[in-house]
Amino acid sequence: MVRIMKLLTRDERPSGEEPVSDLVPEPEVSRAKRVRVLLAAACAPLLSSYTAVVAVLAVVSFAADRSRFSATGALLAAGPGWLASWQVELELGGHPLGVLPLLPTLVVGWLAARTAERAARRLGGRTPADAVPVVTVIAGAHALFGVLIALMAGGSPIGVNPLTAFCVPGLLAGLAAVAGIARVCGLPASVRDRFDPVAVHGLRAGALGLAALIACGAVVFTAATALSWSTVDSLFEPGFGASLGMFVLSVAYLPNAVVAALSFTTGPGFSIGSVTVGMFGYQEGKLPGVPVLAGIPSHHAVWWPALLLLPALVGAVVGWRIRAIDEDPMLRMRAVAVAGALVAFGCVILGTLSGGRLGDGPFDPVSVPVGVASVIAFCWIVVPGGFVAFFAGPHEAPEPPGEPEDIAEAEEAAVEPEDDELAEETEAEAGEEAEEVEEAAEDVDETPAEPEAETEPEPEPETEPEQDGAVDDAVTESTDGSGDESAPGDDR
Repeated sequence: MVRIMKLLTRDERPSGEEPVSDLVPEPEVSRAKRVRVLLAAACAPLLSSYTAVVAVLAVVSFAADRSRFSATGALLAAGPGWLASWQVELELGGHPLGVLPLLPTLVVGWLAARTAERAARRLGGRTPADAVPVVTVIAGAHALFGVLIALMAGGSPIGVNPLTAFCVPGLLAGLAAVAGIARVCGLPASVRDRFDPVAVHGLRAGALGLAALIACGAVVFTAATALSWSTVDSLFEPGFGASLGMFVLSVAYLPNAVVAALSFTTGPGFSIGSVTVGMFGYQEGKLPGVPVLAGIPSHHAVWWPALLLLPALVGAVVGWRIRAIDEDPMLRMRAVAVAGALVAFGCVILGTLSGGRLGDGPFDPVSVPVGVASVIAFCWIVVPGGFVAFFAGPHEAPEPPGEPEDIAEAEEAAVEPEDDELAEETEAEAGEEAEEVEEAAEDVDETPAEPEAETEPEPEPETEPEQDGAVDDAVTESTDGSGDESAPGDDR
């Protein structure tokens, strides 16, 4: 077994050819390949989106009753249709058409994003700087193509503003390309490195809240359409061609209807001409006979405010998502505010794109109160979200009562008397020790005096024996006196 493993793992390459490192550098992309990839990225989404518009118009016109199909007419009509798919306002016989379907916009944006992602992978893009050429060529190609269509449409019944045809497709295509290339070129990581972590958590929670609000609008729209299915069925004409055209039109405007339902669910509502539908108000009027609008009720209902639980639940979900990002409740509240700001901004964009002018007739304009809707959406995220994030998250241990400065001063005041007492005790002990040292020195000074008296006795005169007794008495008295002088020192 060991011999077999050695044979399997033996390196057959001669010495000197072993790999130095496991990291093999990627080959550099040649200049010719780079040019080919960028040209393909610029042209591919244009051709794909234009072909899709031509195919839809050809199918609808071919299936329509009492109409003659013309390939040339479909190709020419596809130019304004392509601009409409990029939300460029048109003029039909001098009447503005600004309520444009959002579903084609999502489709052409997805095509641009996919093209940008593939181009970045083929070029080996790894950094945000590598995304600049791809985004630039895609945005520039769409802007130039929009101007070309606007110039070609001059003199026809369909009018287009060249400046709008240049700016709007270029801007939207560039944003779509950035979205498609973001993960490949590391844009999310770059944003995380440059932004505050609390703000990053807030942006993520805000994206979740915006998606949840859109889902609530979709649920309300689906329920209203299902309850009005008989009206939906009656709006389709018996002919196949007319019914197909009505179906395609309704499907194209589905995102617009979802945005209107979102505005209704959060409270502000929407309006179509003289008809105003709000949570707390309703104004009757004529509606277009389009199946996508069949779910609009004909009168106000008292139970509509119960739908406000949906945005409140969304705000609570956002707060629950943020509850554990930090122990400081104020940081969590700041993240909730960032999430609310993102949701409000998203509502402004969606409301602006979903509404607009609809000719000069009774259904003009179709609008969502963007300002009010954004403020209310912000409140729906911040109020319940802030409540949940503040109370459901962790909290720091409370500090002792009183200000920290007062506590420090009290501790210093409590410590100072002890230090003074210690200092006084130390001084007293030092004084006593000094006195003892002085007394000991005095004893030492007095003690040598006695030996001198003893070592130098007075010469004894040769007298009679009685004088000897007197001398002994004198010596005895001097000895007693020396003992009496040392007595006070002993007492001390």
